[in-house]
Amino acid sequence: MNALAVVGSIFMVLAAVIHLLIFVMESVLWARPATWRRFGLRSQDDADTVAPMAYNQGFYNLFLAIGAVIGVVLLYSPGWSQAGAALAIFATASMLLAAVVLVSSSPKLLRAALIQGVAPVLGIAFLLLGLA
Repeated sequence: MNALAVVGSIFMVLAAVIHLLIFVMESVLWARPATWRRFGLRSQDDADTVAPMAYNQGFYNLFLAIGAVIGVVLLYSPGWSQAGAALAIFATASMLLAAVVLVSSSPKLLRAALIQGVAPVLGIAFLLLGLA
C-alpha cells in the first residue's frame, strides 16, 4: 500500500470517529440540553419531539462508522483488500452524500456539513489516488 492510500485510510478512520461522536450525541447524550442545543433546538419540548428521530439517525451514523473501519481493516488484510476498499469507499461516500443532503436542506447547516463531509471526501480522494 502506498503513502497516498495510507493517508486516505487515515482520513476514513477520522471520518468514522466523527460519525461515532455524532452517534454518541444523537443516541446517547440527546437528553442533555447542551447536546440538543448544538443541533439548533431551542426547547425541551422540541428536543423531546425530535428524540426518536435523533436516536435513529445516530445509529445510521454508527453503522457508517463501523462500515468505514471494517473496510479499512480489510483493506490491509491479505486477500481482502478489494472488498475492504469497496466497503470503505461505500461507507465514506454515504457520509459525504449525507453531508451534501444536509447542506442542501439548509445552507445554514454548512458548518455541520463540512464537519461531516470533509474527512470522507479526502479519504476517498487519497485512497483512490493511492490505488490507481
